[in-house]
Amino acid sequence: MFDIHQAFRRSLQNPEIAYPLAAIIALTELIENSDAGTMFELVNAIRQGAETLKSKLENPIGVDAGCELFIAFVTLFHHESLTLTDLKRELIRQGQKYAEEAMTYRKKIAELTVGFIKDGSILTHSHSRVVMQTLLLAHQHKRISVFVTEARPRGLGLKTAEALIAAGVPCTVVLDSAVAYVMDKVDFVLVGSEAVVESGGLVNAVGSNQIAIIARAAKKPFYALAESYKFHRLFPLSQYDLPSHNSKILSFSSPSRPTRSASISRPAEDTTTASDPPTASASTNDTEPTSSTSITQQQICKTNPHVDYTRPDLISLVFSDVGSLTPEGVSQYLVGMFAG
Repeated sequence: MFDIHQAFRRSLQNPEIAYPLAAIIALTELIENSDAGTMFELVNAIRQGAETLKSKLENPIGVDAGCELFIAFVTLFHHESLTLTDLKRELIRQGQKYAEEAMTYRKKIAELTVGFIKDGSILTHSHSRVVMQTLLLAHQHKRISVFVTEARPRGLGLKTAEALIAAGVPCTVVLDSAVAYVMDKVDFVLVGSEAVVESGGLVNAVGSNQIAIIARAAKKPFYALAESYKFHRLFPLSQYDLPSHNSKILSFSSPSRPTRSASISRPAEDTTTASDPPTASASTNDTEPTSSTSITQQQICKTNPHVDYTRPDLISLVFSDVGSLTPEGVSQYLVGMFAG
């Protein structure tokens, strides 16, 4: 029996394949293995396969974009096939052809974006394959330096920084909390995307929204790079409209009862001197209640969002394989794309 999730995971073994494209490849394989006898049954099987993929992920936004694009392609596909077998064969051929072409999209975006880049400093956020390809290409033709945010909770900015430094690009890592501090040193912001939504807004690694707000206040351009298979007919009005939002995000933990401790050790880095006023950490009173609760980075990661939404009015341009678009242009392109 065909396992669409296994096919999806198999595609992701190629590090160059993004979630939306892996979903398209998996749905193409589903058609290849489908025993549907009518077009209605085939479309229904594809929709069920898409729901299965989305149900397996905490953040289904990228997969949803790919599935939505593929379903629109199947339902709007103009064909002259006499039989369903011929139609399925043509859908498979077109799906495979699209997947092959989509692998060239990052190169197109990089070449387009480099034309807008001048010598100077760039701020980027987290890790994006299309941003990496663009920065490496820019390094070959321009004199650039890059500030990379740490991008907690996953810390993927470190991956970006290591790759840039290895390629000889002047690069330094910036704390997420220091974005406003560094903004005056950069010429523009360049980020990738999980999805570009119907309003022209951006869904990307959490922290992108606050970077865009700071960039707007500092009058610095904020550019997003996105392959067209990440264009998504989603219209969030706030962070809480994203499909990735759930009740666990930013939830409050149950308060724990304080415990009594016989002694409280001073932290190794404490530099308190005898002239400093006494503090709780320096107290030897063993009757003071203290909390035994400890908070780990893993717990913080579980209760915080991994993506956020950036409003279209904060975005200067979206660079894609279909051209450089304003947020309004993205909206128009999506309407045309899904209108057939």
